[in-house]
Amino acid sequence: MVQATWLYHIGQMSQEEVSRRMGLSRFKVLRLLQDARDLGLVRISIEHGTTGTLALADRLMERFGLTEAMVAPDAGEDPAAGRRAVGQMAAGWLARIGREGRLTIGMGWGRTVAAMADALTGLRNPDLCFVSLMGSMTHTSATSPFDVCVRLAALTGARAVFLPAPFLADTPEDAALIRGQRLVREALEAARAAEYMVISVGECTREALLQSSGILTPDEAAGLIAVGAVADTTGKFFAADGSLAPTELNLRAPSIDLDDLHRSDVVVLSSGAGKAAALRAVLAAGFVNRLIVDEPLARALLQEEAA
Repeated sequence: MVQATWLYHIGQMSQEEVSRRMGLSRFKVLRLLQDARDLGLVRISIEHGTTGTLALADRLMERFGLTEAMVAPDAGEDPAAGRRAVGQMAAGWLARIGREGRLTIGMGWGRTVAAMADALTGLRNPDLCFVSLMGSMTHTSATSPFDVCVRLAALTGARAVFLPAPFLADTPEDAALIRGQRLVREALEAARAAEYMVISVGECTREALLQSSGILTPDEAAGLIAVGAVADTTGKFFAADGSLAPTELNLRAPSIDLDDLHRSDVVVLSSGAGKAAALRAVLAAGFVNRLIVDEPLARALLQEEAA
């Protein structure tokens, strides 16, 4: 309601433009605007504590050429709280688009994506399909694409399609062999057909989740740093300018390709100011359409000091 009201009254959009931006019918937008007036949200300005984050979202869209941006208010110094805040906002977005009918939604991995699955409520649509965009770890984890797809499918009554492959193969030749397997090919075809892809961003540091989870060896993590890699997503490693880093690891993930990301509507979830460098690199790669972040990360991306 607040977002629709902001776009209409402050953003000076028409009801039709608000409808297209939010993916809602004009009738739904009209009802939200009327409810906002009835509840006293609209006076001379929008009376709501998140107007500052709405302004940040507008600036992110303009700066990075995004279709949509959403900013969760600062949840404090606990990194887990920031991930939960972004996860709750992302769950609201998923509940909104998940009612559109038959949709395939590709799922990445990570703690923020898992937080979205934890927060999702009120969505039932058996015509949804959640599909893994990459392989998984060898043990169960709330952050893996396999587990996220299972939880989302169970919550929504939807289908889940898994990529029966490891996150990283031992060699590029092994990865090519895995991609040639029939079940892997079929899962990748389903992933490539996804209307939306929901992914997160990792940093290429010694403390990153990829190393702490055992996917990367210490030598591999050090090698990424040595070649200037600063970010990873969907099994690809990026330099600061958004190009693929010069590492063999980019050939070892039996996952979707960069071209697949460019063809879909890609939503990135991320939190914490410390992710700014990694997220800037992924944004520079040019395939991100929508961004859901927390306030500290939004300000860091815009190089703006907190008020």
